[in-house]
Amino acid sequence: MFIDTNSFKIYDISMPITHSMPVYKGKDFKRPIISIDSDFSTGSSYETRLEFNLHTGTHLDTPLHMVPDGYTLEDLDLSKTITKCRVVDLTNVDEKITDKDLSSLNINEGDFILLKTKNSYEDILEHDFIYLDKTGAQYLIDKKIIGVGIDSLGIERNQPDHETHIGLFSSDILILEGLRLKDVDEGEYFLSAAPLLIPGAEAAPIRAYLLK
Repeated sequence: MFIDTNSFKIYDISMPITHSMPVYKGKDFKRPIISIDSDFSTGSSYETRLEFNLHTGTHLDTPLHMVPDGYTLEDLDLSKTITKCRVVDLTNVDEKITDKDLSSLNINEGDFILLKTKNSYEDILEHDFIYLDKTGAQYLIDKKIIGVGIDSLGIERNQPDHETHIGLFSSDILILEGLRLKDVDEGEYFLSAAPLLIPGAEAAPIRAYLLK
C-alpha cells in the first residue's frame, strides 16, 4: 500500500531510552543499561545490548501488571493500538486528574484518549507527576473508552490499592504510559502504539507516534 507522507505530519511521542532518562520515582534499578556486545575492534560488526525494566519509558501495560489472572502481550488486540485518538489538554490540572476535570471534554464511547498534562513541560516525572485518580478512571470506564494514555511514568501515583490500574484493566481499557506530548496540540490524531511482542510479559516498550 502506498502512503503519501506529504499528506500528514508525524509527531513522535516517545521517550528516548538512555541511562539518564527519567524513571518511575527515580528508582535506579529501572534505569536502562546499554552495553556493547561487539564492536569493530573485536569483530566485523557492531552490536549492543539493552537491559531495562519493561515499565520504563514509553510503554504499554497489560492486565497482568496488576491483576493476577490478567492477560499478557500475546493476547493483546493489536488493532486497539493502531487507531484514531484524541489528545485532551489538561495542563491546567495540579496533582491529579479527577472526574471533574474530564467532565467537560465531551468524551465518547469508543474513544482512545491521550491526557496531556504539565508532565510534558516540567521536570516532575520522577516524583510529583500528574496522574489519573480513581474518580477520573471511573469516569472513563463509564464512558466506555477503549484506551487511555498519559505523559507520566505511571497512570497513578500513591493510590494504595491501585484503583486506577485495576479499574481500567477490569473494563478492558488499554493503558499507555510515558508519552511525550509537549509539541502536540489538543485534537484528533491517528495513533500508532504497537508494543513489542514478548509472550508472557505484562508490559512492553512502544515507539509511539501520532499522524495528523
